[in-house]
Amino acid sequence: MPAIPFIDLAAQQQRLRSQINDAIARVLEEGRYISGPPVTQLEDELTDFCGARHSITCGNGTDALQLALMALGAGKGDAIFVPAFTFAATAEIAPLLGATPYFVDVDPNTFNMGSASLKRSVLDAKARGLRPFCVIPVDLFGLPADYDNIIATARESGMRVVGDSAQAFGAVYNNRRIGSIADVTTTSFFPAKPLGCYGDGGALFTDDDELAATIDSLRIHGKGTDKYQNVRIGLNSRLDTLQAAILIEKLKIYDDEIIARQKVAARYDDMLSDRFETPHVPSGLQSVWAQYTLKLGGTAERKEVQEAARQAGVPTVVYYPLPLHHQPAYRDFPSDPDGLKISESLCENVLSLPMHPYLAEDVQNLIVESLTASR
Repeated sequence: MPAIPFIDLAAQQQRLRSQINDAIARVLEEGRYISGPPVTQLEDELTDFCGARHSITCGNGTDALQLALMALGAGKGDAIFVPAFTFAATAEIAPLLGATPYFVDVDPNTFNMGSASLKRSVLDAKARGLRPFCVIPVDLFGLPADYDNIIATARESGMRVVGDSAQAFGAVYNNRRIGSIADVTTTSFFPAKPLGCYGDGGALFTDDDELAATIDSLRIHGKGTDKYQNVRIGLNSRLDTLQAAILIEKLKIYDDEIIARQKVAARYDDMLSDRFETPHVPSGLQSVWAQYTLKLGGTAERKEVQEAARQAGVPTVVYYPLPLHHQPAYRDFPSDPDGLKISESLCENVLSLPMHPYLAEDVQNLIVESLTASR
């Protein structure tokens, strides 16, 4: 059997090759490689898809987070609350703007930001003389965070909420699409994301007209009425026209792919739940399954399972091997005074399996057989 891809972008490309080739050809023929018509078209279609009032594309998902915090005015003395169990991009923007990332523990079942830990962390930040400014919950592995409780806690201290949905655009939280819930939602179009382009790309979503206008200005050098009038310090963070054209074609089939992802996840659940701790999706939520992640019994068991999978030609990945507060760059920043035990434990126990909409049943059977060979 050919090597099993962790994420099969080639299968999707085969399905869309003709449409994508035509879309690229149209861009080349028109010759507007920066801010061409497909960019505006994509923004309109993203708005329709998720239900937000405004969609603003940008260069990548990390830029999207930076643009959000810049638009909100984050700076020195501000505490930005982020989960300890996530990728570094969520936290790295805060110190770049002079603010302080504050690490919050996560829920042991959903792996997303824990509400009780957030409450403790806000009180501790105030005691340290920091101003609670913003909460950035992460919709980890495609599953929406606990937005109702997080937003309620944020409002108690006058904070805004920026949803880091780099892995979860298209997910559903209590009958609402991600993008229409937080004050600002950010996403990434990195190729491996559920909705990805063929390079870097990102977007922000908001219902706030003034905030949207500020973000639009910031992404193009702080422009005013035109790009040669600079009314604020900004960035150069635009989505290329070629990437927008590709995403337009991918968005057309995205609902179908989300449905396919549900089927793949359900089959994993059926075949693995009696042997491993499988992902938990709370009632009213729908994941887009950027990752399908098991929770094992520790590093020894994980190594055993990974080795059995490797021998069968099955790729597995650990997301994430270290919590952020153990990363050298972030060790000196504050965190939940009760500790971050769940985040630390997850880093020793989680294991992600191949996951994409084009995972054939026979290949999935082989993956499951390889995982259970050592048990």
